[in-house]
Amino acid sequence: MAASSSRSLPLDRAGQFFRDFARDRVAVFGLGMLIVVVLAAVFAPLIAPQDPYDLMHLDIMDGRLPPGSTSMAGETYLLGTDTQGRDMLSAILYGLRISLLVGLGAAGLAFVVGTFAGLLAAYVGGRFETLMMRLVDLQLSFPTILAAMLILVFLGKGVTNVVLAIVIVEWATYARTARGSALSVMRREYVEAARSLMMPTRVIILHHLLPNCMSPLIVLLTMQAARAIALEATLSFLGLGVPITEPSLGLLIANGFEFMLSGAYWISIFPGVALLITIYSINLVGDRLRRVLDPKATLR
Repeated sequence: MAASSSRSLPLDRAGQFFRDFARDRVAVFGLGMLIVVVLAAVFAPLIAPQDPYDLMHLDIMDGRLPPGSTSMAGETYLLGTDTQGRDMLSAILYGLRISLLVGLGAAGLAFVVGTFAGLLAAYVGGRFETLMMRLVDLQLSFPTILAAMLILVFLGKGVTNVVLAIVIVEWATYARTARGSALSVMRREYVEAARSLMMPTRVIILHHLLPNCMSPLIVLLTMQAARAIALEATLSFLGLGVPITEPSLGLLIANGFEFMLSGAYWISIFPGVALLITIYSINLVGDRLRRVLDPKATLR
């Protein structure tokens, strides 16, 4: 009976959460903006005027055309072109795909690794918990951007390497949050009953601990996803992130940075605006999630 009530409790909370979230206009606006960003990235090959990776469509003579210009071939570039004659609108849509892939993928993997490590540490306890938390403290003592840069110096550029570097520097935050939430859940009757019945560890963690620790972890995931996208953009801007053959928004900003003073502002400004909208929409949803899921939050 206790186990059944523990499973129904998260369902009741989920229903109440969706009702509270739907009543929050700012949260709905942020979610709608985020959906538009994701759809634009997913359907980039269908809505982009040009394939920025197809060299046959690039003409160096069309380089650095201002927004609204028309090329010699009669094509109109709404957001202008970069130094290689690449349509900026198309480059931003394709770059958005890389930024979301790396940022959301890294945040998701760090969530899985960190959450499992934190829940396991809280459940096992003893020396394993002490060792795990000292490892978390050591990880969090290093500046995130510096640690990621050092990792990529050894691993090299590449989408996979950037994801791996972000996971390594971000997992500890999830582990600490999961462990703190799990410690309070461990003292509840249904968890103690499951342990006394000698249920398998994975069953207790997945069916009793994890569902009751998800609220703070979901909020953290949204915040860390925005942070991961910003971190990837920073690494790519510094030349340590994704390769030039798969440009993200950060790399697009870096490509046009040296031309800012010459007047070609659009090469960096427009990818920067796209990055800002992406991060802002995720943070907006995450902030409202925190306020909805945390009944003690009073600041509105």
